[in-house]
Amino acid sequence: MNNRSYLRNLLWNTAFIATIAVAAQADGFVVPKPVQVFILAGQSNMEGQAVVDLTGKDYNSGKGTLATLMRDPAKVTMFSHLKNSDGKWAVRDDVFVYYQREERPLLKGPLAFGFSGYGDVHHFGPELQFGHVIGDNLENPVLLIKTAWGGKSLYKDFRPPSSGGDVGKYYKTMISQVRGSLANMESDFPSTKGLGYELAGLVWYQGWNDGVNPKTAVPEYEQNLVNLIHDVRSEFQTPGLPVVVGELTGPWVQAEGGWDALRKAQSAAASRSEFAGNVIYVPTHDFVRKAEDSPNVGHGHHEFGNAETYFLVGDALGKGMLKLLPTLKPEKK
Repeated sequence: MNNRSYLRNLLWNTAFIATIAVAAQADGFVVPKPVQVFILAGQSNMEGQAVVDLTGKDYNSGKGTLATLMRDPAKVTMFSHLKNSDGKWAVRDDVFVYYQREERPLLKGPLAFGFSGYGDVHHFGPELQFGHVIGDNLENPVLLIKTAWGGKSLYKDFRPPSSGGDVGKYYKTMISQVRGSLANMESDFPSTKGLGYELAGLVWYQGWNDGVNPKTAVPEYEQNLVNLIHDVRSEFQTPGLPVVVGELTGPWVQAEGGWDALRKAQSAAASRSEFAGNVIYVPTHDFVRKAEDSPNVGHGHHEFGNAETYFLVGDALGKGMLKLLPTLKPEKK
């Protein structure tokens, strides 16, 4: 199916669902709520490097893993929702994840651990707590489509069409995977059958590979990010699509030089006047934990694999998205 046919069918289906919904409400029927779809895009920190429960010398004796943090009386409450009353790790049946890794098996299923580049239950990324925040606050089912691959720049790999030059391979792959996931949503997640969907938001959490190119990539970063937001919206005909830009975390609380310039470019892009009310910048630098308190002491570019860092990043990205969403669960009285 070509792009024009895809978009025509998408608009027709949306209009049809809306017409049926109005008629059903008039007759007193309960109308199914469409799945709210969020794109989680970026590179290796969006892939997810947080360690759940690995230990031994290769993981700094388990320091900074989720299992270790949950034994800390000062932190256990923060993470308590990640376990059921029987002590087993929680799995949500109202939030789903689709993650097609590069040249590796597709990962899909209800929100839990394992939707990282490693594809095992010992790692997670920002999607975990982001999914909990969004799932707790929306009445609709939620689908998270992860489009993240390690070592990818916005300058080249995710380069959007409006930036000129060659469109990035991973920009095109991102668009293709989102379309593919939406086309197969009901077969991949049978409980969503008949609900329809709405593209509800984009989260962008990326920057390392541009930061290592401070002379070329960093000066272009702000405009390239602005172009990416406009181009994704145009691709899916969602002009006001909510977008959350997560600050590059890395190993620093206060970054210097080109890294600081990149963070400022991310903030400046999100602060453009044309994005007022539908794009937000989320700082993450305060979530950095010390290498010696983390499982991967030599992986500063991966936030040292610290579970608290990734949990707090996902939490902040989710709460940032909530500020942009029009429909939330009614507050309990």
